[in-house]
Amino acid sequence: MALVKARSIDPADEVIVAADTVVALDRQSLGKPSDAAAAHDMLRQLRGRPHNVLTGVVLRTSGAGEWAAVISTQVVMRSYSDAEIDSYVQREEPFDKAGAYAIQDADFAPVERLEGCYLNVVGLPLCAVASGLAAFGVEVPNAITDARPPCELCRRGAPLVAIERGSIGE
Repeated sequence: MALVKARSIDPADEVIVAADTVVALDRQSLGKPSDAAAAHDMLRQLRGRPHNVLTGVVLRTSGAGEWAAVISTQVVMRSYSDAEIDSYVQREEPFDKAGAYAIQDADFAPVERLEGCYLNVVGLPLCAVASGLAAFGVEVPNAITDARPPCELCRRGAPLVAIERGSIGE
């Protein structure tokens, strides 16, 4: 999907950055919920369980071509209540989010812990973007040229969007 997005725009003299995120649980892909019932169902399925968040990132230029990566983060959800799910869905938060949740939502705070790139779970792994830019010769301040998270950008970016969480190994 990220490749389709990137190819839908003419890059001219710019670098196009496109991304798409899915949540993988029990060999099924959880995209964005279509309605409240789907959001409730997804959040109940995820409750108290581990899953993987995968984001495909594509950078495209007119001259240098395309660069792509898939970043994976393992996430464990906390055991939130049905009432918490109801409140979250009533706020209409889940509808534009893969897996129906936002890790950075301070009120719902659905994630217990994760291992890997925090910003991947938010939806844009900056380590991958920096790697792609470096591959095209774009100078990135403090460039991270290895897309294996968690990178320094992941660690620095996490406090900007959420409460600190532990890692799965703890």
